[in-house]
Amino acid sequence: MMRRIVSAFSVSPWLNIGSRKITTETRRTLRKQFLVVPLLFALIVSAASLMMAQRRKTTVDLIIRGGTVVTMDGTRRVIEDGGVAVKGGRIVAVSKTADIDRNYAAREVVNANGKVIVPGLINGHTHVPMTLFRGIADDLDLQEWLTKYIFPAEAKNVTEDFVRVGTRLGLAEMIRSGTTTYCDMYYFEDAIADETFKAGMRGVLGETVLDFPVADNKTYEEGLAYVDRFVKKWQGNALIVPAIAPHAPYTVSEDHLRAARAFSDRTGAPIVTHIEETKREVDDSIKAKGASPIVYLNRIGFLNNRVIAAHVVWPSEEELGLLKQLGVGIVHNPQSNMKLASGVAPVPEMLRNDLPVGLGTDGAASNNDLNLWEEMDTAAKLHKVISRDPKVVSAQEAFEMATIRGARALHLDNEIGSIEKGKRADLVIVDLDALNQTPYYNIYSDLVYATKAGDVLTVIIEGRVIMRDRRLLTLNEEAIKTEARRYRERIIRSVGVKTLPED
Repeated sequence: MMRRIVSAFSVSPWLNIGSRKITTETRRTLRKQFLVVPLLFALIVSAASLMMAQRRKTTVDLIIRGGTVVTMDGTRRVIEDGGVAVKGGRIVAVSKTADIDRNYAAREVVNANGKVIVPGLINGHTHVPMTLFRGIADDLDLQEWLTKYIFPAEAKNVTEDFVRVGTRLGLAEMIRSGTTTYCDMYYFEDAIADETFKAGMRGVLGETVLDFPVADNKTYEEGLAYVDRFVKKWQGNALIVPAIAPHAPYTVSEDHLRAARAFSDRTGAPIVTHIEETKREVDDSIKAKGASPIVYLNRIGFLNNRVIAAHVVWPSEEELGLLKQLGVGIVHNPQSNMKLASGVAPVPEMLRNDLPVGLGTDGAASNNDLNLWEEMDTAAKLHKVISRDPKVVSAQEAFEMATIRGARALHLDNEIGSIEKGKRADLVIVDLDALNQTPYYNIYSDLVYATKAGDVLTVIIEGRVIMRDRRLLTLNEEAIKTEARRYRERIIRSVGVKTLPED
């Protein structure tokens, strides 16, 4: 380029004055023209430098810039005025906004100025279609709730269409509140996977198998065959992790639990189950099997580092050591356990021993929502009052359970749970301008004790924006609510549940 510029100067007609007499006017003209030359030269060099800098930038799919990045990485970095670059569904850089701007250019840029960028929340235990049973039977203990209300309601209502409608409702609710990954166990799980994938959400999805007839399979053998097809179909999918879900040691026989473990060994599929949710479950197990559920499951070779155990409310200290040794993931469901009076899991001890314990909502029939912000807040406060120690389960620890520690519980911490280079780009942008967040001093305190589901603005999963500025982009909210209300009338007719007094 420099050679072309010099060449242009040498042949310019206004420089080739020869031996002509230089007049005063000519001198003025030449003086002006020579003053312009350096300016033109500087502009050309500047443009060339800019073009070279642009060529040096790496092109990515998406940049989120200008926010406070709560990474949840190994050092728990919090980056003020930070940014994240995303390509191919994965995070390629996390740094100051200036560094991101200097090194990356994107097809899509999301401005997070004045907001906080956090890892997508992880709901470690759900029965997502049960959103359609929200409020059907409350203020009961677990066994009465299950046997007198839930199992009969399921027998009369659960079809593949029911599951799809309830799943879409649950997905919309979770996305709106910033959940990007959930772990589920229910029936027609292939339909749940289909709806989850279409919505762009991430799920560890377990087909439930039991020893008695259920909605989609009438025998355990039929259920196992269903799971086999289900896992083969979805294994390797970017968003869906298919799993087998033997309901619990009190609803699945020893032989069938062993078969579930053998299936997991053969396919690598996770195992999702309930363990020690109530004191009655523990007492009954000791009477019938001579051991608590955890000891019994270990004795038959069921437990390993692919198991995801929901609840674990009543373990002994020795059993916690066993779960840690075996690498079992644990999911704490504080609000569901409180509502059903199941007890309080020893979460402070789990945290002190660095067990992989996450948070879950359980199904909306026993909670009655899928709001993980409430679970964080409840988990921190519940254990303070039970232990009479305000220092246990700090705000940061509660947030860990909803993010990176929750990822460990699902055995996915190499992929999700923190904002780090190489991980899946599951990101949530939270507003910090709401009245309930003003002013804020400590980011973890604000996120756990002050933030509400309505403060979530934008949700990104696998690098794809699926909610922007509170508007769902992959689900039709009005259609979802209309379908759910239609099922309400059907459920009332089928089981005769009492509703509002005026009904």
